Amino acid sequence: MKPTRVRDLVVVAVVAALLAHLLVRLTYGSLPAFPLPAGVTLGLLGLAEAIAGNVLRARIQRRPGARPVQPLVAARAVMVAQASALGGAVVAGLWAGLLAYVLPRSAQVAAAADDAAAAGIGLFCSVGLVAGALWLERCCRTPDDPDDRRGPAEDTDSR
Repeated sequence: MKPTRVRDLVVVAVVAALLAHLLVRLTYGSLPAFPLPAGVTLGLLGLAEAIAGNVLRARIQRRPGARPVQPLVAARAVMVAQASALGGAVVAGLWAGLLAYVLPRSAQVAAAADDAAAAGIGLFCSVGLVAGALWLERCCRTPDDPDDRRGPAEDTDSR
């Protein structure tokens, strides 16, 4: 598995933001109000992934008192982290597209001001999910094996 690249997540978020902005621009009058805590769930998931990353990191590094981790558990955690990072980037882009539309109108329209607050919270929590997912993925990396640092000349058998 290759690690998630931040630039790929940024591209996904920008494309989602552009599409969301266009969609909101065309349909804002018919959309229901966005609830203020709509994005909080993603922030909680990001926090849970960051905590899980710290737990797995201790287990992978075999710290005292930590049980060793099965390779399949680490692989599943990496898959969850990569999926969460991508999903968080998409949702962050959607919230950013909404925010870009309603923020300039928030001074004149009360509904836009409420939606701007919800979009700001949603964007912040979505970025928190991406950060937690990237941290979980980073924590699942195996520590360097000291035997891998030997040069080619040292790999020969002593006779």
